[in-house]
Amino acid sequence: MLNGKKIVLGVTGGIAAYKCVDLASRLRKQGAEVHVILTRGAQNFVTETAMREISGNPVVTSMWGEIHNYDVEHIALANLADVVLIAPATANVLAKAAAGIADDMLTTTVLATRAPIFFAPAMNSNMYENPVTQQNITTLQQRGWQLIEPANGHLACGTSGIGRMPEPAELVEVLENYFAGADDSVESADGNTMDNTMDNTTDNTMQGLKILVTAAGTREPIDPVRYIGNRSSGKMGYAIAEAAASLGAEVTLVSGPSALQPPAGVEFFGVESAREMRQLVQERFPACDIVIKAAAVADYRVKNVSDQKIKKNDAELTLVLEKNPDILKELGEMKKPHQTLVGFAAETQNLLQYAKGKLEKKNLDMIVANDVSKPQAGFNVDTNLIKLLKRDGSIEELPLMSKKELAYIILDRVMKLRM
Repeated sequence: MLNGKKIVLGVTGGIAAYKCVDLASRLRKQGAEVHVILTRGAQNFVTETAMREISGNPVVTSMWGEIHNYDVEHIALANLADVVLIAPATANVLAKAAAGIADDMLTTTVLATRAPIFFAPAMNSNMYENPVTQQNITTLQQRGWQLIEPANGHLACGTSGIGRMPEPAELVEVLENYFAGADDSVESADGNTMDNTMDNTTDNTMQGLKILVTAAGTREPIDPVRYIGNRSSGKMGYAIAEAAASLGAEVTLVSGPSALQPPAGVEFFGVESAREMRQLVQERFPACDIVIKAAAVADYRVKNVSDQKIKKNDAELTLVLEKNPDILKELGEMKKPHQTLVGFAAETQNLLQYAKGKLEKKNLDMIVANDVSKPQAGFNVDTNLIKLLKRDGSIEELPLMSKKELAYIILDRVMKLRM
């Protein structure tokens, strides 16, 4: 995917800058042409010499020094880039970029480029979660920048939480997935068509299609402070929405509560309950070409929701539940000939049996089945292990891979159904 691609790698002054030596090496091994910009802060963690040797190109450290091989120093990298990747992206550089400040080579380049910009924030958890930083991230996403979410784990400051830069292999995978969607064809480095699970991955054939995606779990209120919910993070649905938008589709994302940021270029609606989701989905369904219901919708809701907080007076509390509307089944009954309807089956046992039953009962064109009891699959993880079941009885089993990679495969199979 990266062979011959010109990648401008912006490295800023975070402790994770040391990972960019490995990152640049991995990109180059994939055939990419890597051009590195080191900010002044980044030079405290990684040297110009190391990055020059790894990338095989001159490294830019200043706007004022001599720059070799470029025609117009201040904008040459901006024009050269097929993609710009800022990793790590500190709170400082995000704030400057959001404000349009161009006081060094990196901020000047991102202001001047028309290439896609990906950024991987890395910082202390409190800094990342600070409303100012979150607003800056939202501003950049609204301008079309692509957020690569930080990971949870041990941080250099000695605490644990969100703020770790993803590993270099994961960042390379993000760019590979992007170019898989952006290129007219998927080819290996030697020019031969790939024959693995990503063969014939959907390209720009989604241009002009209207796609509705649902994601995350719904919450059904018990009283003003409590609710019934589930463990869905929304990662799979958000990945599908982001992939579809990158492939040219007109995407609507209807999501239950989630910590994820809505993907750039997607019409977003946030809801709480199953009934709220049902209303939005039914309103938009007639105009859609494809609907992918990845949301984990609550099957039941509390019959008599208390308008005041229920006090802890008794040893037991009895809640009477009633069924929620089956949104997917209703869509199956409404489906028109031109529409493709895809559902999800998250099970802990009898996976194929339950998935086949759901496929037929709800009049789906395809169902994505996964056993959420399996390690590294299902809720709240970045990977998944799925089986794709179609109406013709075929079953495609895919290996464990990232949800972002699976998103492109799912969309590819959906487009094949429509041929």
